[in-house]
Amino acid sequence: MGDSDDAPPAAHRRPPRPVRGSGGAVEGFAAALRRRLKSGASAAARASFAPDSGDESAAGEPSSSSSRRSDTSGDASSAGGGRGGGGGGAGAGALDFSAFTFRAAAPVHRKAKECPLSSDAIFKQSHAGLFNLCIVVLVAVNSRLIIENLMKYGLLIRSGFWFNATSLRDWPLLMCCLSLPAFPLGAFAVEKLAFRNLITDAAATSLHIFLTTAEIVYPVLVILMCDSAVVSGFVLMFIACIVWLKLVSFAHANHDMRKLITSGKKVDDELSAAGVDNLQPPTLGSLIYFMMAPTLCYQPSYPRTTHIRKGWLIRQIILYLIFTGLQGFIIEQYINPIVVNSQHPLKGGLLNAVETVLKLSLPNVYLWLCMFYCFFHLWLNILAEILRFGDREFYKDWWNAKTIDEYWRKWNMPVHKWIVRHVYFPCMRNGISKEVAVFISFFVSAVLHELCVAVPCRILKFWAFLGIMLQIPLIILTSYLKNKFRDTMVGNMIFWFFFCIYGQPMCVLLYYHDVMNRIEKTK
Repeated sequence: MGDSDDAPPAAHRRPPRPVRGSGGAVEGFAAALRRRLKSGASAAARASFAPDSGDESAAGEPSSSSSRRSDTSGDASSAGGGRGGGGGGAGAGALDFSAFTFRAAAPVHRKAKECPLSSDAIFKQSHAGLFNLCIVVLVAVNSRLIIENLMKYGLLIRSGFWFNATSLRDWPLLMCCLSLPAFPLGAFAVEKLAFRNLITDAAATSLHIFLTTAEIVYPVLVILMCDSAVVSGFVLMFIACIVWLKLVSFAHANHDMRKLITSGKKVDDELSAAGVDNLQPPTLGSLIYFMMAPTLCYQPSYPRTTHIRKGWLIRQIILYLIFTGLQGFIIEQYINPIVVNSQHPLKGGLLNAVETVLKLSLPNVYLWLCMFYCFFHLWLNILAEILRFGDREFYKDWWNAKTIDEYWRKWNMPVHKWIVRHVYFPCMRNGISKEVAVFISFFVSAVLHELCVAVPCRILKFWAFLGIMLQIPLIILTSYLKNKFRDTMVGNMIFWFFFCIYGQPMCVLLYYHDVMNRIEKTK
């Protein structure tokens, strides 16, 4: 009984009744075992063999609240174990098995479990460590590329990247850009005449078609007639396409307003609740605000903010200048050397073309992301803040798109809303099927992309046009994969591959070599 001095005092428990035979040895063993279970060393040993979660402790390791119950059950089992000759061994085996979990004989494998990276458990685990590893590897790889580029080419960016003596030859393009506001003023005059019933709807529609066509043809002729830089021509065509989209929206929206006003039809609930104030003739102020606002869809009034946040605006302008300079640095330091030293991807060897595309893909991704952040986030928010424009949903989480269709619905919200409002739903209302309406929408987008690229380059190869139209089979493919594999991210990987790894670098190489071939032929 000397062992009982080390045990904590019991709370008025009745000692177990002595049993005959080998019961004394079993009782001594059980008492020593209870002391071991209550000690901190044994608790730590049991914890080292504990399952993954505390909820599983009841299976093989009782908690502290159940350990007190095990004392009584141990006494009872020891008492019952000595009954009947050879019952001593059975009584010892009937003891709580958790007492042996810290011993070498204790079982370690207690239940069926999956590996963390198995197909059934991979999405139930946290992969934050692997994500951090990817970031570290990405930083290391890019650091090596930066050092290699500087050792091979030196610092290539020049002060003449932004402006030099040859930039003065592009003054006709600047004059053309400054004269583009004449077309919105002409469209405003047409709408004034139409709302006053001085001209018919058919005449107003014909005049709008003439104005919009002239607005897009005028800069094309100026670019083709002048020996201007490709970047200057691209900027002019980009602005001209924006003005053209705004003119179409202005004419279409006012035409629909005139129909609703003159027909006396009861409009739908959404329009009657939030858009009755928009059913009014355009004013010069509303037109000027629309032409400057970061939207392509016309309406007489827009949601507005209460004030301009001057400090926030200054920070956005500083970030815009920084990221604009970063884009120029990426083009001059990384993209230009790769493109200049490359071969035409359709005329050289296959492995050489693949190697060049992969080499160009990394700086192209950085340039594309900088362009997105610089234009869609910084520049459009700067315009919205200056004009107190309230609806600033210029993009959604397109980087999580699981299908190409979802990407196009989230990537460029101003253009998406314009196409849905002025192309897609008008086609559906005229009895055109959904598939044909989608085809027409992509066709309009492809034509505008081709104009923005082909006209400044002075070549007509339809690379941009084909790049947009090929999105339709990719939409079908990624939608099929999403439905088959139940919201898998395979579609998201396909999107990143075709846009950043293959599509955009290939278009850059194709247009660059076609432009160089055109310049060599003219010389």
